Amino acid sequence: MNVIDSSAWLEYFANGSNSSFFAPAIENVEQLIIPAIVIFEVFKNVLRQRGENDALQIVATMQQGQTVDLTPALALNAAKISVDMKLPMADSLILATARAYNATLWTQDIDFKDIDGVQYVEKI
Repeated sequence: MNVIDSSAWLEYFANGSNSSFFAPAIENVEQLIIPAIVIFEVFKNVLRQRGENDALQIVATMQQGQTVDLTPALALNAAKISVDMKLPMADSLILATARAYNATLWTQDIDFKDIDGVQYVEKI
C-alpha cells in the first residue's frame, strides 16, 4: 500500500522534476491510500494557483484510490506522532494514516526525511 504526501501529488500533477519518482506509486491505484487531509491540501493549492475546474479534476483523479477519513483513533495516533516526532498536524495525520494501513509514504517534504517507512526524495 502507498500513501502519497501532498507535496508529491503536486509535483506529479505539475510534471515536476521528481514526478517520475512518484509516478509508479501514484499510478498503482489499487494500492493507493489517500488521507482526507491530502485532498484538502492539494485542492487548496491547485484552487489558488489554477482555479476550481483544475482543482476538481485533480481531486477526482486522486480519488481513484481508497480515501481515508479522519477518525478519532487516527486523530489520537496522529497527535502522539506529532508530539513524539515534532511534526506539524497535517504531516502527523498523513504519517499516522500510512502507518495505520502499513503503507509506504512517498514524499519530497523534508519533515519526513529519515523516517522509517518513508520513500523520500529531495525536492529539486
